[in-house]
Order: sequence, then C-alpha cells, then structure tokens
Amino acid sequence: MAMSDEHKAALAQGRKESRAVKDYLSALSSRRPGRPVTKESLRSKIDALNAKMNAEDDSLRRLEMIQSRLDAEDRLAELQDAVDLDTVEEAFVAVAKSYSERKGITYSAWREAGVAAATLKAAGIPRTRRG
Repeated sequence: MAMSDEHKAALAQGRKESRAVKDYLSALSSRRPGRPVTKESLRSKIDALNAKMNAEDDSLRRLEMIQSRLDAEDRLAELQDAVDLDTVEEAFVAVAKSYSERKGITYSAWREAGVAAATLKAAGIPRTRRG
C-alpha cells in the first residue's frame, strides 16, 4: 500500500523537527560552562602572548607562554569548526513547539535538558508543572 502525500509530508516534517532539536541539544551540550570564549578574544590573547614571548628573557616563562599560545590556537581552531549556536537555536525555536506537542515533551523536560527559559518562551512553549 502506497503512502499518501500527507503521510509523506508528515514524516518529512517529523524528520526536520527531530534534526533541528537534536542539533540544538548537541550544540548546548558541547558548550563549556562559564563566560563564552570568542574568536576575537582568542586572537587578542594569541597576539598578546606573541608580544610578551618576544620580550621575555626567562626561558621557562617563555616556554609556558608558548604552550599557552598553542592552547589558544587549538581552541581557536575548535571554535572555527564549531556549530553556530544562533543558527541552530533559530531552527530549534521554529520547530520546538510542534515537536513538544507531538512528542509530549514538557517545559520542565526542556529546562532539565539545558534549554534556556528565554529560548522556550521564544518557541512558544508554555511553562508547565512537573509531573
């Protein structure tokens, strides 16, 4: 028996929503706690370390600066390969309400999974009591 066009469209919509939700939750879980590190702040740190290294007379201190610079360069490379959180959040906001309703996901479950209250509000997901 062949699937109707409506059924195919519903399956495609479900896959689209699932992908957006999964991408967003994955991006959230890969973030490090604390103040976010930006590409600009890492570039500034690398430039400052290069300037200090050239003026450093203490060979051990210079070695530590070299390692700090290498660590910052590695982190910068990671950031450049990272997913753009704003983009995946926008896709999440567009589908989260429908996904929640279809899958029975509550506000509390989203919050426990790490989704910010403001993001849920933007998605139109109302606060619910736990339970």
